[in-house]
Amino acid sequence: MNSAAYVDQKIQELKTSGIPLSDAAWQAALECVGWPYIYGDRGQYCTPSQRKAVYNKHPDQTGLVDKCQVLKDDAENCYGCKWYPNGSRVRSFDCRGFTYWILKQIYGWELMGGGATSQWNTESNWKAKGTIDTIPDDVLVCLFYTQKGNPKVMQHTGFGYKGSTIECGNGVTYTKVRSGKWTHWAIPAFIDGDVPAPDPDRKPTLRKGDQGSYVTLAQTELIQKGYDCGKWGADGKFGAATETAVKKFQKDHGLDADGVIGPDTWAALEDPEYTTESYKVTIPSLSYEEAEGLVAKYKGATMEKERW
Repeated sequence: MNSAAYVDQKIQELKTSGIPLSDAAWQAALECVGWPYIYGDRGQYCTPSQRKAVYNKHPDQTGLVDKCQVLKDDAENCYGCKWYPNGSRVRSFDCRGFTYWILKQIYGWELMGGGATSQWNTESNWKAKGTIDTIPDDVLVCLFYTQKGNPKVMQHTGFGYKGSTIECGNGVTYTKVRSGKWTHWAIPAFIDGDVPAPDPDRKPTLRKGDQGSYVTLAQTELIQKGYDCGKWGADGKFGAATETAVKKFQKDHGLDADGVIGPDTWAALEDPEYTTESYKVTIPSLSYEEAEGLVAKYKGATMEKERW
């Protein structure tokens, strides 16, 4: 089993090797085979404290303790654990966290959505998608399968490429021949054959129901500009309060107030001149000329001329 340090270095080598990025992503995923599953993880280091934190939040995840010698057997350290090869840390994932992390490392992009279902339902994530009978095996895809009896819920996700699969279910595993459990496939929006990674400054379209770091970024911009995103602030969840804030921001800045953060709204959010915050400063004993000169030094500053 490879250490996290080894894989991190390997990823940097793959990104600069000149091979197609889809091949680089697949090779990077292969380097992670054997790494553990921890519910909710997206590439965090596997440590007793991380397992304990997740277990305290999700006590139904009994495997977090059962498979950790420090938590289960009160061992003094991680030495001897299969997930601590030669005294080096590995990383941990759940299924959607694994695909998210690999694609972010290679392409610099992030799949939006907090779970397999929300990833699948976020249309901005995908260039194309379909049922397994139409899968294109010559391009890296994210695989999904539906929950039994509920076809609207995606129960699991992983990678598929040239008939093989890599997934993080009971740890990261590689399967040479794709099993029949998979029901759907999707090509990430930023994968385009052998074309290098797209401009990382391009942001996905966001709307109510989306989750992830791009939502957090948008919420942060809104809050800094004086718009209220609700009591939880920049929590990465695009709920009703965030939608209301977006609509108000759009209305204030002459945009279509549809509550959807597309290219124009992103541009406005990231424009430092687009702000509603203002501050009033009183400096006594300044002449009109001195005040005028001072204001000229600060872009966007104004003065109350009626004082003179």
